[in-house]
Amino acid sequence: MNRRRTDARSGSRLHAATLAALLAAGIPATACAEADGGDPGAVLDLVTAGQFHAAEARIDAALAQPNLPAPTRRAFEFQHERMARMRYDFSLDAGQVESKLREKIPDLTDADFARWEARGLFEFMLIDGERRYFKRSPSNLFRLSEEARARGKGLAATADSGLPTEVNDRYLDFDRQTIAQALATGRSGVLPQRVRVTQKLTVDADAVPAGKTVRAWIPYPRAIAGRQENIRFVASEPSRHRIAPESALQRTAYLEAKAQVGKPTVFSATYEVTLHAQYHAIDADKVTLAKITPELAPYVAERAPHIVFSEPLRVFSRQVVGAETNPHRIAQKIFAAVDEIPWAGAREYSTIANLSDYTLHAGHGDCGEQTLLLIALMRLNGIPARWQSGWTFTDGDYENIHDWAEIYLAPHGWIPVDVTYGRLDSGDPALKWFYLGGLDNFRIAFNDDFAQEFVPPKRHFRSDTVDSQRGEVEWDGGNLYYDKWNYDFSWKILPSKKN
Repeated sequence: MNRRRTDARSGSRLHAATLAALLAAGIPATACAEADGGDPGAVLDLVTAGQFHAAEARIDAALAQPNLPAPTRRAFEFQHERMARMRYDFSLDAGQVESKLREKIPDLTDADFARWEARGLFEFMLIDGERRYFKRSPSNLFRLSEEARARGKGLAATADSGLPTEVNDRYLDFDRQTIAQALATGRSGVLPQRVRVTQKLTVDADAVPAGKTVRAWIPYPRAIAGRQENIRFVASEPSRHRIAPESALQRTAYLEAKAQVGKPTVFSATYEVTLHAQYHAIDADKVTLAKITPELAPYVAERAPHIVFSEPLRVFSRQVVGAETNPHRIAQKIFAAVDEIPWAGAREYSTIANLSDYTLHAGHGDCGEQTLLLIALMRLNGIPARWQSGWTFTDGDYENIHDWAEIYLAPHGWIPVDVTYGRLDSGDPALKWFYLGGLDNFRIAFNDDFAQEFVPPKRHFRSDTVDSQRGEVEWDGGNLYYDKWNYDFSWKILPSKKN
C-alpha cells in the first residue's frame, strides 16, 4: 500500500510547528507549500499551552488578512475549532473531580486528592490561567493508582489492557486455540468465522435544520488477505450508498439524508465478513534486517505531526533498546516498554498536537496513543511499522473501538502487533508474546493508515482527524461533533457452513 508522504520541499520551507498545524487541520502535505500569510504553527503552540486568549487574537488577525491562502486559512480555523474541543474535554474543575471520586471513594480526603494530584494522576490544563481537568480524569485515576483501585467501591474488574477481566480471560482461551491450530496446520491464518455487522449513526433531532442534507461516513472493512475476506454488503439506511474503493486506506460507506423537524436522522450499514485469527511463530535467530525498498521506505520515515524522531524519543529508545541489533529482539524490547505504559481513557485525538510525544510524556495512553508511540519507536530503529484500527468484539456482549499496528520482520513480512493487549499473563512464551505476531479473530479493520482522506472527501473538519471508527457527520453548515450524534455497533457470529 502507498502512503502519503510529507513533501520534502514544503517541509524545508516551513517551520516544523507550522507544518504540524497544517497537517493537523487535514491539509494534504502536497498542499502545504502553498501556505503563507501567517504562522499557524505559533498558534498551534499557544493552543497546546492553553493560552487561548492570545491564540484567538492571532487567529482573528490572520483571518482578517486579504488573499490569505486557503491552506493557511483552514489551519487557523482548525485551531479555533481545536480550542472548543479542548474546552469540551477539559470540562471539570477541582470540586467536580472530587465529587466524582467520592462516588467511588466515600472517605476521600483533601490530603488524598493533593497527594494524587502531586503525582500527576489527574490530567489537567491551565486554560488562560484557570485549572481545568480532563472529564475522564476521575475514572482514569483507578487505572493509574493501585491505592485508588484498592479503596474504590463498585469498580469493574479490568485487565492492564483496559479490557474487562472476564473478556481478557476469554481472549486468552481464544489465543491458545489460535496458537495450537496454527502450529498444527502450518498456516498463519486460522479459525475463520463469519460475522454480520450493523453499524449505526444517529444524529440528534434538530441538530441540522429541517430540509438540509446530512452527510455521513460509516467505517467499512478493508480486504486483508488471510485475515479479513469475502466482504459482502447487505443493506444500508438510507438504501442509496457509496462504498469507498479498496484503495481507500480509511474505508467508509457514504450516505446522505434530509433532516426532519423533531426527528433524529439515522444512518446504518450492514455487511458480512470472514475473519481469521493470526499467529506467526518467530525464531529470533532467523530474523534478518529488512532491506528497505521503496515500498517499505515510508514505514521507517517520520510523519509529522504524530511520528517525529524528537530528542526525547531518541533518548527513550536508547534506554529501551540498548546495544541490541536483532530486529525481533528490538521489537520485543519496544513492545515490552510500551506495554509498561498504563492504559487510560484518552482525550480526543484531534486536540493533541503529537500523539506519540504526548504518550511518552503523559506516561499513560489508550490503544491509539500507545500504538503511535510503538510505531514511532519501531521506525526510529529501522523496523517498518504501520497503523491499523477498527472494532473489537467477543462471542458475548463486549465491543469497543480499537487500534493496533503491523511491523515488517524479514523473512516473515508484515505481522500484527497489539501492544495494548500486550504481554499475556502466561508462563508459555508463545502465549505471553502472542500479540507480537498474533491476532485474535474478534476484530474488524477499517483502516490501514491514520489521517487519510475519505472517499468522497469531507468538506469540513473531521471530528477525529487521526482515526476512523465511530463515523463522521456534516452538513453545509459545518461538521457535527460528537455532542450532536451517537454511534452503535452490533454483530452476530454466523453458523459455520459444514461441507
